[in-house]
Parts: sequence; C-alpha cells; structure tokens
Amino acid sequence: MADNNLTDYLTDDIDSDSEYTQTSQIVTQKVSSDTENLRLDKFLVFCCPQFSRNQIIRFITTDCVKRVQDNEFMIKPDYRVKIDETFEITPPNAIPAEPEPENIPLNILYEDNDLLVVNKPAGMVVHPGAGNYTGTLVNALLYHCKDSLSGIGGVKRPGIVHRIDKDTSGILVIAKNDFTHIRLSEQFSAHTIERIYQAFVWNLVQQKEGIVTGNIGRSPINRQKMALVKTGGKPATTHYERLAVYHKGIASHIQCVLETGRTHQIRVHMSSIGHALIGDNIYGVIPKTAPAILKFFPRQALHAGFLGFVHPKSGKYLSFSAPLPDDLQQLKQTLENLGAS
Repeated sequence: MADNNLTDYLTDDIDSDSEYTQTSQIVTQKVSSDTENLRLDKFLVFCCPQFSRNQIIRFITTDCVKRVQDNEFMIKPDYRVKIDETFEITPPNAIPAEPEPENIPLNILYEDNDLLVVNKPAGMVVHPGAGNYTGTLVNALLYHCKDSLSGIGGVKRPGIVHRIDKDTSGILVIAKNDFTHIRLSEQFSAHTIERIYQAFVWNLVQQKEGIVTGNIGRSPINRQKMALVKTGGKPATTHYERLAVYHKGIASHIQCVLETGRTHQIRVHMSSIGHALIGDNIYGVIPKTAPAILKFFPRQALHAGFLGFVHPKSGKYLSFSAPLPDDLQQLKQTLENLGAS
C-alpha cells in the first residue's frame, strides 16, 4: 500500500464537487415558539439539514453536542428543547481512507519529471471522498506515476493543485514533487494560470461578451450547494463570450475565462444571470419550451478546454488544448440541427 494521507492533498485553487470542508463548530439558532418542545435530534436536523438524523444522533451520543447556555453536553436525542436555548455541534473529524493505486487509463497530454497534464473524462472524481474512494484520478495517478513521485510534504503522492467537478471534463495539471506543487500553487493564487472553459447554457446570451462577479460561498438555504452570497464567501470573477445561439434562443454556446477558481464557479455565476448549464440538475432550471432531446443531457455541459502556465523548473510557458469530448460534440450537433437563431 502506498503511504498516503488524504488530509495532505493540498488544493490551493479549487473548482470541484468534492466534499466541502466542515467548520469545526456550528451554533444553532435559538429555539423559538415554533420549535419549542421538539426532540433535540429533530431540532438539530431542522437547523443543520446538511446532516442526516442518524448523524445527528451519533453526534449527540458521542459528546459532540452541548448546550451553549451552560456548556453542558447533551447525551439524549429525545431531550425536549426549551425556548431560547442554543446548541453547539462539533462534528468529529472524518477518518479518510487511504487511496490505493489503480490501473485506470489516463489521457496524458504532457509529462516530465516534475508534472503531468491530463485530460480528465466526465464521470471521474478527482480526489477520493465520501462515496468515491476508488476509481478516482488520484487512484489512477498513484498507479501511473509509481516511483516518479518524489513526494509532496514528504509523502509519495500526486500534488493536486486544482480540481474540476466529477461531471466536468477537461485539463488538469498535477505536480510530482514539493517544489513544483508550491510553484504551481503560487501561480493559481496569483491568478496567472490561464483557464478557458466551453459550456452550453440555456437561453439566449444577449451580450457578445460579459463579466460576472460576486462572492461565492455555501448556500444559506441548501448547505450542499454553493451560491452568490452577500456576506462572506470568496470573491469570484468569470469572463464569458458568446460563441453561438441555437433554436430561437433556447440555448447558447459560450466560452468562459476564469480569474478565480471557486467551487462550482461557472455553474453558480452563469445560473445567477439566467444561463444555467444544460444538464446541470443542481443549479439549472430547464426552460418549459426546451425540446425533449435536450432535457435529459446526463451531465453539466462544461469542458475545461485550455490550460496555460509557466513551468516551475524550466520557466517556459506551456499551454494545452483539449477538444470537446464526444458527448459535447453530439450535443453541439443536436443544437445545430435544431437551427441557429
């Protein structure tokens, strides 16, 4: 078994659908007249829908929940909450599984002693996490790289500098050693990495070019989603260009250039201006007039088609392109067959 620890997989600039980092403590709202006398486990699920009731019960019975007013640990899930009480949850740290090398084919665009560039297919998770401990890009890289990994943080493992969603296809760069990982991370932090995505979105994009800005953070309504938030979150900027419009404005083909790389950035930003990605069942709303052939596209129509950066060792600028994969080519052909606007 490779000596790996998932907590060491550093990601300084993330565009992914991996598990969100949970804050160390969560304080609930006050018990009101509407929630008074509820069972404690039901009240906590009401306040924290990101957790299941079974998880909440486990938190209560393992000293992870206390009443703020007197700092007393709550041990009974059936405790009846009283008005004005608040509770603090400290979820235990998850114990990650150690990824095993797996012989999974990779589409490698470039490789040397310091890094490699891959074209990830849709459907592959980048980083192991809940429900996806095998079949990930990391599992494949551990098998492919073998002894060429000189170590990230003293451990032989690939340096995941950035990520893209499971159902997004496209280009990623991976570091093989600490020096390369640190220098690539610095480029991502400085926003000097060039990233261009192609997407197919609902509705007519009126402007030939535009910019979407706004802080992105966890949705206050659905904690499993990201959203534009008025306070908190992280600044995000997406530049978009309209490439084509189809079938009386039912859909558009766009290109997006990222200044930042926030979780679900393109999906959130484009949805916020009325242009959710075709196939995005989380942030999308399908137009009522959409042809049936478009309604069931199985993944968000998003492809990371261009990546450019300075090689940390040689100092040379490298750039890589990947054409639309077959499913997006077929989607494009379907839209063209429907007719241009």
